Amino acid sequence: MSRHFSRTALSALLFLCLLNTAGAATAKSAGPQPPNAPKHATVDTYWGEKVGDDYQYMENVADPRVATWAKGQNAYTRAWLDRHPERKAVLDRIVALTHSESPKYYDVTYENGLYFFMKDQPPKQQPSLVFFTSVSDLATERPIVDPNTIDPTGGTSIDFYFPSLDGKYVAVSLSKGGSEDGTLYFYETATGRRLDDVIPRVNGGTAGGSATWNGDASGVYYTRYPREGERPAEDLPFYLQIYFHKLGTPVNADPYVLGKEFPKIAEIELSTSPDGQSILADVFNGDGGEHAYWLLPPGAAWTQVTRFEDGVVQGKFGMDDALYLLSRAGAPRRKILRLPLATPTLSAAQVVIPETENAITGYTPTTSRLYVTEMVGGPTQIRVYDLTGKSLGLATMSEISLVGQAARTTGDDVLVRSQSYTRPPAYYRLGGNDIELKPTALAQSSPADFSDCEVRRVFASADDGTKLPINIIMRKGTKLDGQSPMLLYGYGRYGISEEPYFQPRLKAWIEQGGIYADASVRGGGEFGEEWHQAARLGTKKLSMDDFAACARYLVHEGYTKKERLAIEGGSAGGLLVYGTVVHHPDVMEAAIAHVGYGDVLRTELAPNGEFNTTEFGTVKDSLQFRGMYAYSPYHHVKDGRTYPSILALTGVNDPRVPSWETYKMVARLQATGSPNKILMRVSYDSGHGIGTALSERDQQSADALLFLLDRLGVKYQPGQDKKATGKSGPSL
Repeated sequence: MSRHFSRTALSALLFLCLLNTAGAATAKSAGPQPPNAPKHATVDTYWGEKVGDDYQYMENVADPRVATWAKGQNAYTRAWLDRHPERKAVLDRIVALTHSESPKYYDVTYENGLYFFMKDQPPKQQPSLVFFTSVSDLATERPIVDPNTIDPTGGTSIDFYFPSLDGKYVAVSLSKGGSEDGTLYFYETATGRRLDDVIPRVNGGTAGGSATWNGDASGVYYTRYPREGERPAEDLPFYLQIYFHKLGTPVNADPYVLGKEFPKIAEIELSTSPDGQSILADVFNGDGGEHAYWLLPPGAAWTQVTRFEDGVVQGKFGMDDALYLLSRAGAPRRKILRLPLATPTLSAAQVVIPETENAITGYTPTTSRLYVTEMVGGPTQIRVYDLTGKSLGLATMSEISLVGQAARTTGDDVLVRSQSYTRPPAYYRLGGNDIELKPTALAQSSPADFSDCEVRRVFASADDGTKLPINIIMRKGTKLDGQSPMLLYGYGRYGISEEPYFQPRLKAWIEQGGIYADASVRGGGEFGEEWHQAARLGTKKLSMDDFAACARYLVHEGYTKKERLAIEGGSAGGLLVYGTVVHHPDVMEAAIAHVGYGDVLRTELAPNGEFNTTEFGTVKDSLQFRGMYAYSPYHHVKDGRTYPSILALTGVNDPRVPSWETYKMVARLQATGSPNKILMRVSYDSGHGIGTALSERDQQSADALLFLLDRLGVKYQPGQDKKATGKSGPSL
């Protein structure tokens, strides 16, 4: 077990004096420098291993000394970025490419003839909630909840929404400042009128949140974090339980329903059967990919259907009084089971679709069909079956693309959202006797024209010979002479796969002669559960080694050279970036880490940290600790070593990855004496990225692009798309 020694606190005066004198001393010889972070030696002992930590005091981000240091770092970074004369032009180009007049629709739900969508349409700061009566006629769109009207500053965002089965009402969680601290409100769909009922603490950045309606729309089952005085002091500050609220009754009287049986790191998603008679609770064991399912049948008590160890990872109601379950038990690429609601025990489930060569990532049961989403190493496709498991055909797109999970509408008809690296997202109908994706009116157009680009799919070899897919987006005719600047992106966590997404801001990079590469490394789910498990807990360093192998491949094949290569990732992908930087500093010139983890030995002490123990590992287990210590980026930074230039971004309201993870990583890297830039950008009005206002997203994108151009030696030249101007952007 770990034992944490106390430390002598530094006085605020001493801290500020050190900060100011250090900054003044270095300024005389080397020009403006970021503020120095004084070291204060702390030693933690884990399983007999003494681990030093000079910046543990930074975990108290509210300490005025730490806050002053962070503001100084941000001011230094801001000054460095803003001194570039092209900064405004870069921002203007980002805005021009991303502020499409054509709205983006996503997160569809169909109930009783109404299609509910989230709608994102710049220059509005936040997405809103709307509904259609026809996806073939844009004129049928009607607004329900617009956070931009509620809060013109752009600080309020929608966390989630759930419509009632009759479509009359919709429950919406709203939070502020990127905190994800959600309050549940209720709206009348037809008018947008808000009801009087208000339920706080239903959503958070730790375990998320959920709600679902009962059959007659008289009330909702919802998740809630404890109120003050409802938990023992030694418990986690955040954990979810399920309650029920009847509309028009006092919220304080809402009865507890379920949750005391769950682990404190449980994350819960709720759903209602199509007939409104049953409720399903999907209980996640933290973030590691284990699920258990609880069912509330009509006229009966809650019953546990599956346990974490059973290997069931998805559960959905069918239209035929059955649950359809996605299982990895004995099937790393997963199989689908059918379980009659009349006998809700796992032993009664029958295999409908056995494991195939492609990993199953999702499925949608309809009246007589199963629409199954298959992962083909990153790109996806939909295979259609009848309810007995007979294959009826394959729905796919011609290019490397993401074909999203089908959303059930009526009968056997579904809506499917598809996009690619070069094609904006659009919704398609699927159903009838032929297997064909038919366009709807909900197709986004974009100012970003990728018609002069090509997408290549290549495979790097990991150190053990495993083939690692890389999707490459670049201008047609680009010479592979090693001179092109390149940005390599990766994630590799939680079994989440790198899929083809349309990102209009990438055109600003490609216009400068840049190449973009999207790598699939182990820890993701591109090839099923074995791919995930290969880089989980104590073996997570494997994903960093894979990422470095991808970088070396791109250099070897002439796409770029080390001096013109940068890597990027966010959140757990930020951990991938930091880990690759410290374990393989020789493979890249620069790195961008968004809201990343750095010190994994201390991560579980943060509010959201314990949820990650099922993915990252825990220091409470000796074997896991040793694996974590072997990959933790913070603990492998070496004094006197040259590291790539780094831009580290964080938000002070981040409920998922606390800002001190970035603070400590930046302080430690700066202390090495590495001659390259180590910059820290702090956002004081946002968090992890969820709910961040559009204007701040624009600023972050512009700063990241400017950093890349500077560090990789690219002189910015204004670019314009052929679609908008009849001219092409410049070439380098």
